[in-house]
Amino acid sequence: MPIREIHLDTSTMRVVALAGGVGGAKLVDGLAQILPPEHLTVIVNVGDDFEHLGLKVCPDLDTVCYTLAGLANPETGWGRIDDTWQMLDSLSELGGPNWFRIGDRDLALHLERTQRLRMGLPLSQVTHDLCERLGVQVRVLPVTDDQMPTMVQTAFGELLFQDYFVRQRCEPAVTGFRFAGVDQARPAPGVVEALHRADLVVLCPSNPWVSLDPILAVPGVISAIGTHRVVGVSPIISGKTIKGPAAKMFYELGLQASALAVAQHYSTLLSAFILDEQDDTLAEGVQELDILPYVTDTIMRTKSDRRRLALEVLEFSKLL
Repeated sequence: MPIREIHLDTSTMRVVALAGGVGGAKLVDGLAQILPPEHLTVIVNVGDDFEHLGLKVCPDLDTVCYTLAGLANPETGWGRIDDTWQMLDSLSELGGPNWFRIGDRDLALHLERTQRLRMGLPLSQVTHDLCERLGVQVRVLPVTDDQMPTMVQTAFGELLFQDYFVRQRCEPAVTGFRFAGVDQARPAPGVVEALHRADLVVLCPSNPWVSLDPILAVPGVISAIGTHRVVGVSPIISGKTIKGPAAKMFYELGLQASALAVAQHYSTLLSAFILDEQDDTLAEGVQELDILPYVTDTIMRTKSDRRRLALEVLEFSKLL
């Protein structure tokens, strides 16, 4: 049953959230509504970063930052609210690539990021500076300043993640994943330190395969998590996802798409796991993994839903 009486002192609690995509960004926003900004660090996937139109595009970083800034498109969860598409329309008229939709206001962010990177600044510094400009007080860190693109292995060969996700609309059957260059990647400044200082690590309801696994694959991240309390929130509800191809990926890899499968995927890390109330029958299976289960409504339809779920995550962590 959900925790109804919440009396949570967050004044000294330091939380690190691992996130990517819309679901992760929503929970991060909920945590940001509760915690002092200096006590929340968000470590974000960069495996889906790529170059498009000569620009460095960082979809997960942008989704997290736009969400925290209150600028995310509420209909899509990604991109900027009230954006326009004149550049893209003109590009299409000229025969240019229009498969990846970048709005006019969104374009400004990619232009400025690319310019700063070409000046020699690392992605972590650029992200910090842009967050300040957007009014984001929470510390947002790319997991690494190094390039480590996620490659999706399919029956038709290996595809760069955005080619699979956007251009191919997730249609090719998935056979595996590879994070190119990850062995040489190093955690961005502040990542290991934040994990060492954390009182709680939260695995947000993000795609396990292409949002959280790239973070965890960076050498030094799992060892920095160590024996910290780790609470995960399932991105899969009743065999489906609210957004994205995670459930499809589970099935194509020969696995049952379920909250229990997600808990099994992270079983060596998790202290506790939060399932949606639609999956309450799976709680016993989670407990058999020696992971403490908690069942509640995990669907974040509104900003207040995000805050409620974040409160329950934090309150539940006190039981660990």
